[in-house]
Amino acid sequence: MPTQIQAPPERLGSFFLGAEYDFDTDEYTHEVVNYDARDLTTHAVCVGMTGSGKTGLCMGLLEEAALDKVPAILIDPKGDITNLMLQFPDLAPQDFQPWINADDARRKGLSLEEYAQATADLWKGGLASWGITSERIRALRDSVDYTIFTPGSDAGIGINILGSLAAPGIDFDTNAEAIRERISGTVAALLGLADINADPVRSREAVLLSNIFEHHWRQNKNLDLAQLILSIQNPPVRQIGVFDVETFYPAKDRFSMAMSFNNLIAAPTFQGWLQGEPLDVDTLFFTAEGTPRHSIFYIAHLSDSERMFFVTLLLENVLSWMRRQSGTTSLRSLLYFDEIFGFFPPVGEPPSKRPLLTLLKQARAFGLGTVLVTQNPVDIDYKGLTNAGTWFIGKLQAERDKARVLEGLKGAIAEAGGTTDIDYDELISRLGSRVFLLHNVHDDGPVVFHTRWAMSYLRGPLTRPQVSQLMALKKAIPAATGAIESKGATSPTPSDAPARQSPPPIPAQSATRSSTPSSGHAPSQPSSEPAIPHGYSATPPGLDLNVEQIYLPADVSERAAIRQLVEEAGNTVEPSQIQLLYEPAILGYGTVRFVDRKRQIDEQILCHLLADAPKRIGGVDWEGATKLGLDVRDLLHEPEMLDPKQGPFFAPAPEEANQARKIKRIEKDLSDWLYYNSGMPILVHERLKLFQRPGEDERSFNMRLQQAARERRDDEVDKLQSRFEKNLDRLEAKLTKEERELSQDESELSSRRHQEWIGIGETVLGAVLGRRRRSLSRISSNRRMTQRARMDIEESHEVIAELKEAIADTQEELETQAREVTMKWAKLMDEVDTEELKPRRTDVKIELVALAWKPLWSIHYTDGRRRDSIVIPAYELNGRLFTDQP
Repeated sequence: MPTQIQAPPERLGSFFLGAEYDFDTDEYTHEVVNYDARDLTTHAVCVGMTGSGKTGLCMGLLEEAALDKVPAILIDPKGDITNLMLQFPDLAPQDFQPWINADDARRKGLSLEEYAQATADLWKGGLASWGITSERIRALRDSVDYTIFTPGSDAGIGINILGSLAAPGIDFDTNAEAIRERISGTVAALLGLADINADPVRSREAVLLSNIFEHHWRQNKNLDLAQLILSIQNPPVRQIGVFDVETFYPAKDRFSMAMSFNNLIAAPTFQGWLQGEPLDVDTLFFTAEGTPRHSIFYIAHLSDSERMFFVTLLLENVLSWMRRQSGTTSLRSLLYFDEIFGFFPPVGEPPSKRPLLTLLKQARAFGLGTVLVTQNPVDIDYKGLTNAGTWFIGKLQAERDKARVLEGLKGAIAEAGGTTDIDYDELISRLGSRVFLLHNVHDDGPVVFHTRWAMSYLRGPLTRPQVSQLMALKKAIPAATGAIESKGATSPTPSDAPARQSPPPIPAQSATRSSTPSSGHAPSQPSSEPAIPHGYSATPPGLDLNVEQIYLPADVSERAAIRQLVEEAGNTVEPSQIQLLYEPAILGYGTVRFVDRKRQIDEQILCHLLADAPKRIGGVDWEGATKLGLDVRDLLHEPEMLDPKQGPFFAPAPEEANQARKIKRIEKDLSDWLYYNSGMPILVHERLKLFQRPGEDERSFNMRLQQAARERRDDEVDKLQSRFEKNLDRLEAKLTKEERELSQDESELSSRRHQEWIGIGETVLGAVLGRRRRSLSRISSNRRMTQRARMDIEESHEVIAELKEAIADTQEELETQAREVTMKWAKLMDEVDTEELKPRRTDVKIELVALAWKPLWSIHYTDGRRRDSIVIPAYELNGRLFTDQP
């Protein structure tokens, strides 16, 4: 009958991993094992043979990290870690049934339904024995966003590797050594993927690629594979070392290398590497809303060269991300590598080894914890793992495995300045299934413990179809969103648009339509309508010379407008006439400055607003204005000139904006509107003294807030423990002293009893020899001293009981206050207020208010049933209301 464990109270930053194990009884005890999350900043290694329970331990560790909302990147070469997605709070048989192994059910002679019921019962009993409730599983499921990425495959969420070739975004000269290390790793990975047999460091192929990367990254320019191929054929550098490029690497040979990469990207199977989410570590750790994320990289389907390529790119990106972070002593995020075999060998230098070594040596300062797992101890570099502060050691199969683990463990202990007096050899030899030796340099000594029951269903590696089934909903959501956003919108190709820039998609609701019925099919011939549309003129209206007039560029070409018409009305549309119209509007360009000297905020926001022309009654409706993405330099002072039959044709100028004094009045109205309606909302957490920086989105602010709260929580818990430890040390010292006195009293009592028996013997002997009085006196004295010794023992027992009770009360009080601290900081995360910075009157500057002419395409067409017309804006419509500014 297993020991019934009382689960420890929830405390963020404390990972519930199991309970201490007693070798003598072969059972785990009631002493739970809690692991301090911050200890992972000094990294961890987990070793154990198949069947040791290694996966269960690591899943428990990752579950606890998720409950603490610590974001993580999980590299899963076998598919085991995908089981984190199988969390069933209701523990119902129907939840387990889709995921159970049919072969297992058949071997046990059970139907799928019966085996699902047995599995659900097993999980219920296992979790109950560790005090784990459905509420805790539900909290786990809701704590982080779980996503399975499948590089090179569409089974899960795709990952686009092109971001890995992008410039690292940090100053090259300041970080030259680190960037060159990343270049070296990226080049080695690319050569391996392209199956180019060359030294990844010293060969001319590697040297050329490294120079190409350095040339582009020095200028902070991104690369993609197409640019890389062109750069190989025509290198951007003219000299490598003391030789010119042609001497160092002739064009004919470079062409052969370029073809290798071209064949790679031309292969249909390679397209899977270019689709999906970007390989951006920041978004892998947090969702767009700022929710912590556990990103699982399922790479079981990849070949060895593809695995090495992807893992190297991922690790290099993690390193670049790490170097952009601020320092911290709290655990910021995790990098978990489930099976490191082949990526960190003791001999050889695969591309993945150097970034792993760098992470083990440097990541601690940035709060990035690395967890490396293996079942092949002899095949990993234990010299590198001496940087690991935590070792989880499970059952090992061979003596050489144990010898290698002991070698690495002793190295880690020596590195931390500890002693190796403990017989680790004997401890490791006695380990069984799910029993692990935990050595943590932050603790006083090793602990042998039994792992708790995993909250996720450990069904074994998932297949690609199962991964696809799990990720189907996640893949459907963005696809559906994209379909809705693109409905009724067509973006012209670069060839259709003017050279200045390609305009964004045009919303369908921005077009206006009029129609007249037609009998039969209208012939495709020139329209019979007049050349000049009704209400328009062939020349701009004459205005006061002091009224500034500008023209918005016609960014949507005639062909693009017709394409949108066809997209909306169908392929049977036959355009018969297209004309360019100009309609009046009011354009206002200004700046609003927001200043908060206490927070050192001084931000200026541009507002380029296009409003409808004013009517006879009322002024300009700036509230309904659209924000334009055009700079003043993009505006034109002359209209677009076309064939006279096509226009341009001009609508009348509005009477409320046809004189300079009226424009001045509109300018004042705009200044007033901006002053009263402009605001910069910022998120503020007063207790943490944190605020949203200008340009910082809510997601980034929430990420900073979570990290700051975690650091403050850890600091407060440390102070609390330090304060209580002084009292506990004092009580422990008293207890030790009292136990020592009890031992002395018990020895004294034993001695007195012995003396008492001697005295009785002497009395008997004295009676025979005639000395009875003296013997009786000695017996009486011995009895008094024995009674005193017995009373001292009883008193010591009472004092010891009181001291133990005081220690238990103190520990309970420590747990209570630590729990209160955790709850306090969890609640404090919600104390985010929004403050709005307002401008001063002098902070509003108007640069330009002018009568603006908006270009529109008027298209007359037939669709086989009737004549119709549509008006499509020819100017940029990618703006939004100024009041939507963050």
